[in-house]
Amino acid sequence: MGGDVYAWDETKRLMNIAKHGIDFTTAPSLDRNNAIIQPDTRFNYGEERFIATGPIGGRLHVLVYARRIGAMAGTTIIRVISLRKANKRERLVYEKAMADRADQ
Repeated sequence: MGGDVYAWDETKRLMNIAKHGIDFTTAPSLDRNNAIIQPDTRFNYGEERFIATGPIGGRLHVLVYARRIGAMAGTTIIRVISLRKANKRERLVYEKAMADRADQ
């Protein structure tokens, strides 16, 4: 079988809902075909993290996550760290990146 499995810390999920009003359970809905995904190099986290900017339900969101190999062959665990609506700067960067992608 295989594919992605989403996981998160429940306390962190509740904190994210309180802070950003967005539940981690919506993370699998992020349209990865129309997302910009880049490594998160802001700090040394002790693990490789990624930032995905893409639409969920018609609104642009930013998902921070780490990937882990799952117990089942071909399975990747997407550990959600943060999920929020994109800010204006992030929307502009996304729009430019998508326009550049369309020009290729």
